Amino acid sequence: MKSNGSTTNTIRLLGVSGSPRDASTAYLVKEGLRYAEKRSQSVLTEYFSLKGKKIDFCIHCDYCVREKKGCVHKDDMLEAYEKLSRADALLIGSPVYSGSISGQLKTFFDRCRALVARNPDVLRNKVGVGLAVGGDRAGGQEPALLTIHSFFLANKMIPVSGGPFGANLGCSAWSRDLGKEGAEKDTEGLKSLHRTIDRLIEVAFKLKGDMLPQ
Repeated sequence: MKSNGSTTNTIRLLGVSGSPRDASTAYLVKEGLRYAEKRSQSVLTEYFSLKGKKIDFCIHCDYCVREKKGCVHKDDMLEAYEKLSRADALLIGSPVYSGSISGQLKTFFDRCRALVARNPDVLRNKVGVGLAVGGDRAGGQEPALLTIHSFFLANKMIPVSGGPFGANLGCSAWSRDLGKEGAEKDTEGLKSLHRTIDRLIEVAFKLKGDMLPQ
């Protein structure tokens, strides 16, 4: 995936897979990045997966708030902090666990407190979109998407969706519990993903004061 240095007429899109597996969520996040690159050569993409990462729980020690030097834990979130800081837009995906996001993604969100404590505006005006994939068609995707949107709102980001009639809150996909194979066959889920990415790109370029490159 493209990861060159950004210029005025580019946006850097970071895709985060909040799954502990390399299955449907990872596939859909990568597909979103692939589609964004196809949509515009001025979109530069990066990918970060929580699979296999060492990310300790936030213990609310307030080290980050007192010291303004990041988190007391020195683990794989250090890589994530760098990617989050330089991104213009985020695509964050999660499998649906018990009607919401994965535990891994919740920990990722909690640990972003240290990033924001160091610079309260580090995520300000970045465009964010959510992606949720469930084993059932109506398996909790919307609550999971709202949780992702809450993270965006709490950190001064701008959440967007693909709009009415299919992508109201973002990408909602159905894997049929078949992993990547199931996600690939979900044509409606893929449509919602592509519509959401279209909107992300449109808004991100407008925020930078640029016209969307053709």
